[in-house]
Amino acid sequence: MNSEWIKLNVGGIIHHTTRTTLMKDENSMLFRMFSYNDYMTPGRMEDGCYLIDRNGRYFEPILNYLRTGQLTYDTNLSPEGILEEARFFGLDELSYELQKIIDKKEEPKNIDDTTPLTRQDVIRALIQTPYTSELRFQGVNLYGADLRRLDLRNINFKYANLSHCNLSHCNLSYCNLERADLSHAQLDNAQLLGIKALCANLESANLSNCNFEDPSGLRASLEGSNLKNANFENSNAAYVNLRVACLKGANLKNCILRASVLAGADLEKAKLSGSDLQEANLRGANLRDAELELMLNPLHMSQAIR
Repeated sequence: MNSEWIKLNVGGIIHHTTRTTLMKDENSMLFRMFSYNDYMTPGRMEDGCYLIDRNGRYFEPILNYLRTGQLTYDTNLSPEGILEEARFFGLDELSYELQKIIDKKEEPKNIDDTTPLTRQDVIRALIQTPYTSELRFQGVNLYGADLRRLDLRNINFKYANLSHCNLSHCNLSYCNLERADLSHAQLDNAQLLGIKALCANLESANLSNCNFEDPSGLRASLEGSNLKNANFENSNAAYVNLRVACLKGANLKNCILRASVLAGADLEKAKLSGSDLQEANLRGANLRDAELELMLNPLHMSQAIR
């Protein structure tokens, strides 16, 4: 009967199965070995155990496949090893299935992968990059990453997605943030000396208690940036270039804006109470409905004051 039990010794590992299981695939070598063809039958030991000189560990998933029709194997076994055995025993369908698994594993990572990088990814890059080399995160997706208190000086974040990032207490001095997305980011207490943030999106970002003033005299530039509803309260933004920036509804209370460039900036409904605008350039700025209580210095050359 084809359902008789058979004992196999494959590479020193004992397996018990039935003749029916071994003959499941009619085109395989196992079918020919156990279909009563004497010239293909493997050798036997005194106890009737059939001897097969192959890798016993990799034979087990092949045996399970013949039993169930499903490919399952332990994670400590390589699909390449199982494929080698499947080819030896002439199991074409199993070989095809294994080859698909191997091909998928070897596919290069999609260069357009938009999965955000994590804090661990950034720290790994910082550790592996010599301090003499420029670290580039241009166009990288860091959405929502927790990067607080990291030293990120001199990094190129041009076009990067830093939206909703936690950059609290970070040192971002001399970074290139041109056209980067920092909307809703937490930047409170950050060091932002000499940053280049031309046309960056900082809408609703928290920039309270930040320092932009570089003792060497290098201006931080946020020219043309979107700072709508951003919070600059208690920040030192002296000498910052905010030309034609959108600061609608921004909170600039008690902010040092001494000698800053706000020419053409939109400050409609901005909160400027208690701010220091000494020597600031407000030529053509829109101050309609801005809050100007407790100003330390008079304003000049503004477009509209109500």
